[in-house]
Amino acid sequence: MNTKLDSYRIFNEAARTLSFSKAAKNLYVTQSAISQSITALEKNLDTVLFIRHAKGVSLTKEGSLLYEKTRLALAMIDQAENDLINLKELRGGDFVIGAPDTICANYLIPYLVRFREAYPLVHIRVINSTSLETIKRLKEGQLDLAFMNLPIREEGIVTVPCLNIHDIFVSSTPDDHVYSYEEIAHKKLIMLERQSNSRLYVDRVFAKKGIHLSPEMELGAHALLLDFAKNGLGVSCVIQEFSKELLDAHEIYPLKLKTPIPARSIGYAYMNRPLSSAALQFIALL
Repeated sequence: MNTKLDSYRIFNEAARTLSFSKAAKNLYVTQSAISQSITALEKNLDTVLFIRHAKGVSLTKEGSLLYEKTRLALAMIDQAENDLINLKELRGGDFVIGAPDTICANYLIPYLVRFREAYPLVHIRVINSTSLETIKRLKEGQLDLAFMNLPIREEGIVTVPCLNIHDIFVSSTPDDHVYSYEEIAHKKLIMLERQSNSRLYVDRVFAKKGIHLSPEMELGAHALLLDFAKNGLGVSCVIQEFSKELLDAHEIYPLKLKTPIPARSIGYAYMNRPLSSAALQFIALL
């Protein structure tokens, strides 16, 4: 079956009004165009759809059945078209972001607030998970954008850095000693769990020096790293930019390193395909 959608729209209007002339007026075409389209549709379907009268038309049994089905189908198509327009113009729809807790709490919230203020009809969903879980969700098409610690190297994923960050070691007391990587490795270390991108990055930096880090504690949240260090439970590896409040209040103190850990970035990632209007507008806020 290769009947054009326009033919069904014409049929639907003629069936609704039971008048070829009214259908022509409503669709801004000639009555002859309506009649020709209906005749072609009947020929294509090998079915009589209308009984022609001197003052109009009426539907056959087959015509009534087709009208009931096409009316619903065309209504769904119209709704889908309107939904697409709303999505494009950000008058509705969902916008799904994936990000670890640390990035949500310390970076994303102000941008989420601004986006909500600009596009209040868009439903924002934020899914918290580790970097590895976020990458998996992104590949499965569950996310519009993913925010995570960079670098990541995954086929088909585009990454864009947003903010440079620095990994540092902190404790509850001031310390003027300048530490080597070997000395740091012998401290009572508190670090993130191994599956986090932040932990993997620091591990790799030390591994390049031939040093394996074996922390006494592994935690699932950056905020816990700060709390544990503040309370004297050990030396935590934290992100300097996300620890500013406690550093400025002198509740924790950075340890000096002979060779600072190289800066890295947090940023957003997406699959290598066209982005939604919501994603493009959110990126513009960044």
